[in-house]
Amino acid sequence: MEVLLFGGTAEGRELALWLAERGWQVYLCVATDYGAQLIPQHPNIALSARRLTEEEMEALMAGHPFACVVDATHPYAVEVTENIRSAACKTGLPYRRLVRQSDREDGCLKAESMAQAARRLEELPGNILLTTGSKELDAFARSGLVERCYPRVLPTLDSLGRCLELGFPPKNIICMQGPFTRAMNEATIDQYAIQVLVTKDTGGYGGFREKAEAAREKDCTLLVVERPRRETGMELEGLKKLLEREGNT
Repeated sequence: MEVLLFGGTAEGRELALWLAERGWQVYLCVATDYGAQLIPQHPNIALSARRLTEEEMEALMAGHPFACVVDATHPYAVEVTENIRSAACKTGLPYRRLVRQSDREDGCLKAESMAQAARRLEELPGNILLTTGSKELDAFARSGLVERCYPRVLPTLDSLGRCLELGFPPKNIICMQGPFTRAMNEATIDQYAIQVLVTKDTGGYGGFREKAEAAREKDCTLLVVERPRRETGMELEGLKKLLEREGNT
């Protein structure tokens, strides 16, 4: 059977390899060349490494005998998910959404958006570790705040260039590839005298617990930017079982 899988997330990569090892033909779509480098090589995995419009997704779905479409994109990639769902609906393909379990943390601060998080940070003292990714740094690039921020981003020219264009001090930019252990997060907090750690609710696969525990251990304020909406779908193990049943029918 052949499946169309969207997502360069950790669980997306795990699912792609799991399916490939069981004989599925996996057409895996990721957004960037960097994401493609993280995909395990397997003869049953075909790879596309570019951003697709909804129209391009629809054409791809119509041109292959896919059994279903699996959306394993990031929980904050709202527009991409809408495009995948819409294209699947138009082509009549079953749509499966892989969701991450939300990871609750008591005693943390919360914000509904990056803009609200930035406003809250202006009221808090000290250095700030931003672990929200390079795409959503605009809200923090304001005078009086940008100088205190230490963005931790992927080690790519695009990520570094975006940080520099927005005015983050070069000495503050941390280019590293995760996942990060609790010990690594604690070391980063110590190294840069961090008093506030900003993160998305990325769940277990996104390293949320390691960041939350490090912040608590170091008496560092944790500010969580909440997910844009509640989603319905299946977590990884449940989706594996469903696809296994469908593959055996």
